[in-house]
Amino acid sequence: MLTRTVFENTNMPLVTWFKVAFLMLSSKKGISALQIWRMMEPVRGSTGSYKTAWYMCHRLRAAMVDLQSLTGIVEIDETYVGGSAKNAHRGNRGRTTKATRVRGSRLVPPKTGVVGAIARQGNVVAKVIGTTGAPTIKSFIRQTVADDVSLVATDEAPAYATLHRDFPHESVNHRSGEYVRGQVHTANLDSFWSLLKRGIMGNFHHVSADYLPLYVNEFSWRHNNRNNEDIFHALLAGC
Repeated sequence: MLTRTVFENTNMPLVTWFKVAFLMLSSKKGISALQIWRMMEPVRGSTGSYKTAWYMCHRLRAAMVDLQSLTGIVEIDETYVGGSAKNAHRGNRGRTTKATRVRGSRLVPPKTGVVGAIARQGNVVAKVIGTTGAPTIKSFIRQTVADDVSLVATDEAPAYATLHRDFPHESVNHRSGEYVRGQVHTANLDSFWSLLKRGIMGNFHHVSADYLPLYVNEFSWRHNNRNNEDIFHALLAGC
């Protein structure tokens, strides 16, 4: 039965869905719907229009939800996803608005905040958030980090200032040039952020804030299943 699955209310045969899923999982850094549509176009009518391929990819990304409770040593950090200032809309280049952040002496165009947590054994949980303020980040941490965590490692951001009240917490001060102090660092999460941003820039070029959560789903799920030899069936199980 297809009820309550991502395949519900679709006119596309399951074989076509499986082909799209296979292509998405076969590409290490992701693949765009346009590229999938081009690759399957020789099979007449296999994915219909480009919009159909785009819809199918997003439905599969929506199934890539991997909620976990992280234990051991957990790194937590936030990042911003968006374009460079030179490519921003003209209205966001020379003025400061609520959505425009000021970094040093230059204006930074509006970007979307993403917070993430990664366990040293490798699994990651990431979520798009409207603001990187302390209440939002603390809510994410409570949902993601297990009570028996041995260490929470962060940078010096003010949002993490009171974490020691609930978790064993230590931080490194990036502003003073400190990036590693024993087991305290966020290097693993920084590597995941780089993979996410390179994947978006290299394969999708532009991702709107409305659909960014789906792409974050995909990259997080793909990272957590990178050593899964049966990754295709793991995706189907979540559909």
